[in-house]
Amino acid sequence: VPADSPMHRISELQLGLTLSQTGKMDEARQHLKALLESDPDDIRSYLAYGAVLSDAKDYAAMAANYDKAVEVIGAVPKKTDWTIFFQRGIAYERLKQWDKAEPNFKRALELNPDQPQVLNYLGYSWVDKNMNLDQGIEMIRRAVELRPNDGYIVDSLGWAHYRLGAFDEAVTELERAVELRAGDPTINDHLGDAYWRVGRKLEAVYQWNRALIGDSDDVDKAKVKEKIANGLPPLEKDAQNTAKKDQALPPPAPPAPAPDKKS
Repeated sequence: VPADSPMHRISELQLGLTLSQTGKMDEARQHLKALLESDPDDIRSYLAYGAVLSDAKDYAAMAANYDKAVEVIGAVPKKTDWTIFFQRGIAYERLKQWDKAEPNFKRALELNPDQPQVLNYLGYSWVDKNMNLDQGIEMIRRAVELRPNDGYIVDSLGWAHYRLGAFDEAVTELERAVELRAGDPTINDHLGDAYWRVGRKLEAVYQWNRALIGDSDDVDKAKVKEKIANGLPPLEKDAQNTAKKDQALPPPAPPAPAPDKKS
């Protein structure tokens, strides 16, 4: 693409992303960082560079990148800037700095209230942390309404039901998530857990074995192998472990009512 073409910078940004996708991570980072330095006001550069940093799991650098992007945006962000705050929230959430992550997710929703990815991420995080449970599951339901064929979002709804102890509803949603994303190890692992809790233990072991297929590090394979060997601990023990893990958080709320069945 010629240097004087309006598409030149877009092609250079895409080149950086392609370098990352083909395993040339260092070259991708250098290329995109140079583009950022050549025009630090171009928000697209922060998004491209942030995507590469996310792929590299360099969440500290990713957070710093989006901190700079927010400075460039200024005090009055546009609706389209929601993704900057969303990605910054993800970076801080992965760094286990929830006090910094949560405000960014909320800011993203202020800019784009019906954005399904943000609704899902914030709602799931709240449920997983035993906070704002009713609001969290409603946000996930809304995300499913907006993207009914997104297996990851449907998985979030199923896992939210599981966390709230509504295991039959969890199975229903997680089975649908597996249909939509059959090869995803996290969803297979979640469905295995739900099957075990409703007494379908043979199917649970089958799903856990499926979660071990491939080289993905999305699941803790040692824990999955432990479940295959010994199953899940009794619910009373689960409650004790959760209490120890979340002792700084308020106690879990009662299970939410089952959602209306949708065709």
